[in-house]
Amino acid sequence: MQTHLLGYPRIGSNRELKKVCEQYWSGKATLNELLETGKNISLQNWKLQQAARIDLVPCNDFSYYDQVLDMTLSVGAIPERYKEIASRASNSELDLYFAMARGYQKDGLDITAMEMTKWFDTNYHYIVPEFHKNQQFRLFSKKIISEFVSAKQAGINAKPVIIGPLTYLLLGKEKEEGFDKLDLAQNLLPVYLQILKELENHGAEYIQFDEPFLALDLNEKAKETYQFIYTEIRKQFPNLKFIVTTYFDGLQDNLSLAASLPVDVLHIDLVRCPEQLDEVLNVIPQTLSLSLGIIDGRNIWKNDFERSLGFIEKAVYAIGSERIFIAPSCSLLHSPYDLDLETNEKTLSPEIKQWMAFAKQKVDEVVALKKLASGKADYQALQQYAENKKAVETRKTSALIHNQDVKDRVDVTTEDDAKRNSPFSIRKEEQQKILQLPLFPTTTIGSFPQTKEVRAWRSKFKKGELTAEQYDDLLKKETERTIRWQEEIGIDVLVHGEFERNDMVEYFGEQLSGFAFTQNGWVQSYGSRCVKPPVIYGDVHRPHPMTVYWSQYAQSLTQKWVKGMLTGPVTILQWSFVRDDQPRSLTCKQIALAIRDEVNDLEKAGIRIIQIDEPAIREGLPLRRSEWQQYLKWAVEAFRISSSGVEDATQIHTHMCYSEFNDIIQNIADMDADVITIECSRSQMELLNAFADFKYPNEIGPGVYDIHSPRVPSKEEMVELLKKAQAVIPAQQLWVNPDCGLKTRHWDETEKALIAMVEASKEAAKIFDKEGNLVK
Repeated sequence: MQTHLLGYPRIGSNRELKKVCEQYWSGKATLNELLETGKNISLQNWKLQQAARIDLVPCNDFSYYDQVLDMTLSVGAIPERYKEIASRASNSELDLYFAMARGYQKDGLDITAMEMTKWFDTNYHYIVPEFHKNQQFRLFSKKIISEFVSAKQAGINAKPVIIGPLTYLLLGKEKEEGFDKLDLAQNLLPVYLQILKELENHGAEYIQFDEPFLALDLNEKAKETYQFIYTEIRKQFPNLKFIVTTYFDGLQDNLSLAASLPVDVLHIDLVRCPEQLDEVLNVIPQTLSLSLGIIDGRNIWKNDFERSLGFIEKAVYAIGSERIFIAPSCSLLHSPYDLDLETNEKTLSPEIKQWMAFAKQKVDEVVALKKLASGKADYQALQQYAENKKAVETRKTSALIHNQDVKDRVDVTTEDDAKRNSPFSIRKEEQQKILQLPLFPTTTIGSFPQTKEVRAWRSKFKKGELTAEQYDDLLKKETERTIRWQEEIGIDVLVHGEFERNDMVEYFGEQLSGFAFTQNGWVQSYGSRCVKPPVIYGDVHRPHPMTVYWSQYAQSLTQKWVKGMLTGPVTILQWSFVRDDQPRSLTCKQIALAIRDEVNDLEKAGIRIIQIDEPAIREGLPLRRSEWQQYLKWAVEAFRISSSGVEDATQIHTHMCYSEFNDIIQNIADMDADVITIECSRSQMELLNAFADFKYPNEIGPGVYDIHSPRVPSKEEMVELLKKAQAVIPAQQLWVNPDCGLKTRHWDETEKALIAMVEASKEAAKIFDKEGNLVK
């Protein structure tokens, strides 16, 4: 029996990678400092796993930005627009890499970033590969090989982690019509073979291919391509041992395909799909070993040892212990680093902390399960088992978890609670009477840059170095400055800037019952962007108003309308670590009722435009299409419960980013938000086609510039995007806004971009009359 991990967090236990990347981008750190930090993080991760007695330690799971972008650079799939950056001697390989991720605007060049989207149903974002017909690939970056060599030199029994060739192709996007990206498999395969040859020459024994698409719906061509690719790989490398990993769902109808691949180990996710174990054991050939993903790689709850030992015992009985690998369900990329860093009992109580395990603790769980299952448990493992059993039992019976009033309120919720009073056509007229907005109204998504000064105020306030009154006064001054600036440049619907908020989910979780928090529970969202998800451990309700104070204050400063800004129930659910002792749908409904109370209080306070952000609603879709409608039914219902308690004249907005809407457009319409704002700039308004084909009836704000890139778009660029939008969506339905919130940006670029955005809106409006008709 062997142990291994599919991957380990890479931001550093104190977010060292985030800090050095941002310093490098701003010119405050050298390339050597950046590289040295990356090497240190990798070495620390390897040594930690080695010390814990993990048998196969993953390497190449580290990335300076994104593992898919790493693979794109490895196979030389570099879009043509970046070739000049690559050709300049002053630019390093990492400069090219970061330009592909973030865009490039210097040295006389102005180049857009590659598209970014969600990694399956997680809140991690990856950079989407761009493919063209007959595209050629070549070995460009040797990061995979160099990381294996570094691990080997450090005395690590390392297992290179590589995105499988089929998953890599399926993650990408065809950038021209008339071909299928799977047709590129023949061109891509030689580069993979070259990488494997170099790894073999350097002494690699095991290679991990991540193929999560084996847990998704596949067409026949994809299945045939899987067989072809892995048959060819096996022919070339009969002595290498290949581990194919699947995760985030079960194999289902792809089981026979996965079991027939000529590889050595198949990894399955028994957290997401425990019922697949029996099916796999029934068909697994004698030549194939089985990796059991029994530790939850995406949540922070302790493993139930008794339950996991049951899985292991069943597998051992069926195929023998020598063919069993024990592992987390997926990469621990989605887990925080180390629970031992949580030392503040006021932030995280000992009772709740005892139920939790972060990445470092999950490593220990994997090793303990191997000892316990193999009958070679030492004193430490037996002690872990006793502590584990006690923690699991106390969590089940804790009085902290249950609130009967919350349960009763959910039980009496009816369909009427999820319906607005009137259809959109009537609401629109009532809203326009009050709001009096122009054609192409401008707004932003909510947050404005949180400068180091704003973050310092929050830190000092938490440490007691500022009184509540002093902190409040500073935030009021920043809010007023932002309101005045928006008035000055002519934005139509203002926001207060959210300077009081640390994170769009954490801020609300801190004010809702049933949530717990960490000091250092950071996970990577994209690039250097890290989030600290709240922990939903019990029944959720709202003890008091959460945003009314700041919304009222901002509205009192101006005659223009100021949006109330909320995070929606599905996004709060998706971007938290969620309790696993009841259905997610039930937890989501509890959150929806809490947000409903806040929406109603905002309306009573005179806020006539309220935005309920749901960027995670598409992300939450099950990976299998057959399960979509069940999820969408309760997700849409939760949003509607949160938004439907207001009058017709109150305008409800929602925001979604980086989502493909074509296949769920009816469900988006069913949410019945008066205005939806969406990410559109990186895709050059491609996402709007879904809304146009569907004839989406409500109003839409397609993002006209990419806030995830530091480059500042020109007015002309945004006018062109608005023209593309107007070509498919009637002008009277269109709003003008950035792609997403501006919290992570700097003020100088934000000011330039928003001034250009307002000018673009005015320019676009000149060619239409008040009813949205083209002026002849």
